[in-house]
Amino acid sequence: MEGVPYTGGEKENLRSSLDRHRDVVLWKLEGLDEEQARRPMTPTGTSLLGLTKHLASVEYGWFCETFGRESDAVPYDEDDPDADMRAEPHETTADIVAYYRRARAASDRTIDELDLDALGTSWRGVTVSLRWVLLHMIEETARHAGHMDIVRELIDSTTGYHRDVPDLPT
Repeated sequence: MEGVPYTGGEKENLRSSLDRHRDVVLWKLEGLDEEQARRPMTPTGTSLLGLTKHLASVEYGWFCETFGRESDAVPYDEDDPDADMRAEPHETTADIVAYYRRARAASDRTIDELDLDALGTSWRGVTVSLRWVLLHMIEETARHAGHMDIVRELIDSTTGYHRDVPDLPT
């Protein structure tokens, strides 16, 4: 794959892995109209825009709030715990993609400025390292990028693991 640091350092490799999955999130939205991007495709209402909004919010939470930095995460609401998984009627694809890009940029500043061993306090009150947050966000982003792959296939039959590898052989 292009851009993979096969012999890079730990931080470079973690960041590269996260970036590859982040790129897939944006790729899964390409070429869709507003209705397709926000269409709920599961009984629980999962949509491509909802997943993108959720990933932006959790990036803000884990990379920014955990390390005492400015955040624009969707506030948690006990009465509506899935608010960050839903595109509101006034939120367009462009709005949510811009939100995701802002979250990614804010997260990248944290990654760039801190050592892997830097410690922060998670929303659960647990002390975590930047290394742990990077690993967690790679898992979270990869998991939801996989969901997005299935949702996109249900919308218009488009499949693919990554932009550079549109379809894997069966």
